[in-house]
Amino acid sequence: MHLDVIELRRFYYRSPLGRAAQLAIRGAVAAHWRDSRGGNLAAFGFGQPFLRPFREGAQRVVSLMPAQMGAFHWPVEEANVSVLADERRWPLATGFVDRLLVIHALENSERPGAVLSEAQRVLAPGGRALVIVPNRAGLWARRETTPFGHGRPYSVSQLEARLREHQLEPVRHSAALYAPPSQRRFWLRMAEATGRRLDAQRFAGVILVEAVKTAYAAPRAGSAVAARTPLRALAGAVRPAPKPATGRAG
Repeated sequence: MHLDVIELRRFYYRSPLGRAAQLAIRGAVAAHWRDSRGGNLAAFGFGQPFLRPFREGAQRVVSLMPAQMGAFHWPVEEANVSVLADERRWPLATGFVDRLLVIHALENSERPGAVLSEAQRVLAPGGRALVIVPNRAGLWARRETTPFGHGRPYSVSQLEARLREHQLEPVRHSAALYAPPSQRRFWLRMAEATGRRLDAQRFAGVILVEAVKTAYAAPRAGSAVAARTPLRALAGAVRPAPKPATGRAG
């Protein structure tokens, strides 16, 4: 079951814990996508807090929000680029997206396979998806007072296996939210920096897996080709002797 957009907005924009989580996840996303200039960028789920840093450099930015979640005008101060979408049928052309962010979507979906199928479809060949989900071993997945305590958490291996099922090849993974879900800002900042330095991904609140869309060449049927040179497989074979003439001499 998807979280309501009102709950997510309240968490990320009005609570100290949510603002700290927003900064931590933004930093992790930026580490994966250091250069996204010139391409089409999209998010599925609740991606607005994490798309803002990329808006200036990207050619186009679109935020797709699941119908069960609801939608709101974003960015507030400019023309709206937020769209309500069926998780099984996104309103984007095939191959349109160069970078795709999926957050607060996969773990809450009743059809995670459909979400990943659409992700694979809208990505351009060689396009990259960054999927963020609650870490099943982390503390945040055990606290229902945060958005990461809802739905099905994943391990890195589980998420990578899911992605491969849909021709999305994992190339890198990382983590964020190393601090426990506490409202103390100082503790949050200190724990986040320490967790990144020690690379303690096992205890992080969320995991991030970046995957590239793989394009396999379809097998082609064989076709007859005239051989202009002798086949090597027959090299050294003895030619059959000519048959003797059988007709009578006139």
